[in-house]
Amino acid sequence: MADRTDIPPAPPSRLARLRDSDLWYSFRAHPSAVFAAILLLLLTLGALLAPWITPQNPYDLAALELWNSEIPPLWDAQGQWPFLLGTDVQGRDIYSAILYGSRISLVIGFASVMLALAVGLSLGLIAGYFGGWVDNVIMRVGDVLLSMPFILIAILISAVATAALPPDLKSALAAPILIVAIAVPSWVQYARTVRASAMVERKKEYVQAARLIRVKPWRIMLHHILPNTLTPIMVAATLNFGLAILSEATLSFLGVGMPPDQPSLGTLIRIGNQYLFSGLWWIVVFPAIQLCLIVLSVNMIGDWLRDALNPKLN
Repeated sequence: MADRTDIPPAPPSRLARLRDSDLWYSFRAHPSAVFAAILLLLLTLGALLAPWITPQNPYDLAALELWNSEIPPLWDAQGQWPFLLGTDVQGRDIYSAILYGSRISLVIGFASVMLALAVGLSLGLIAGYFGGWVDNVIMRVGDVLLSMPFILIAILISAVATAALPPDLKSALAAPILIVAIAVPSWVQYARTVRASAMVERKKEYVQAARLIRVKPWRIMLHHILPNTLTPIMVAATLNFGLAILSEATLSFLGVGMPPDQPSLGTLIRIGNQYLFSGLWWIVVFPAIQLCLIVLSVNMIGDWLRDALNPKLN
């Protein structure tokens, strides 16, 4: 039997290509990025596994007991088990509330970034590919949004939507309203970035060749232009994820975000801030630390990704 030496080897898997890529090597060689990724993974796992690792469901008002209120952390002389980080004035376990609140903050932050990314990519591709009056209309709307403070637009949308809803739907639709309120002023950055790349790519030979053979515009935008714009979009989306979490916390702190019966980290900080000078410091300090750790880890990953994908630094 002849030796089959002419058979080409099987192509490497995606995991193998990722393991041998420059991006993975840059990640392993960046201690702060590794630390931030591990920290964010632990915080995310804690939030996702909250129903199984917490002693209490803070959203179940029937489970709250007032005689367990204002208990200090466990290491204090008056601390009680299983309230590791103490309780608030309603008897809500702070540790449980932080993990459940982190779930809301992470989900709202991620969903708002995805919504803004979808809108920004679509409008940016359309504006950059077609140009003309379509480009002018989309970019002028974006300029109007950029001329207004981000937080004021989010407050306006959240307040108007909440006021227009019937009382029985306000609590159920609080999270979707926040997602839309954060996403509306956020899509402009993605649209401007994609538009600039699309205006450059549409003049290249491969796009002109695709037009000559009657390839549909949406296919050209999705399969030819979009892949060349993903690098700056990935960096912007990562950094905006931390900004979206902070925006949700700010809106909830101002009272136009999540309701007290579904507290996010911003709502917990707002509630705890009322008792900061009465000696109940743990109600506001621990949620604030959790929020800082999440945003810090996301920003550290975003900074590494920006440096790793910048061709001028490689």
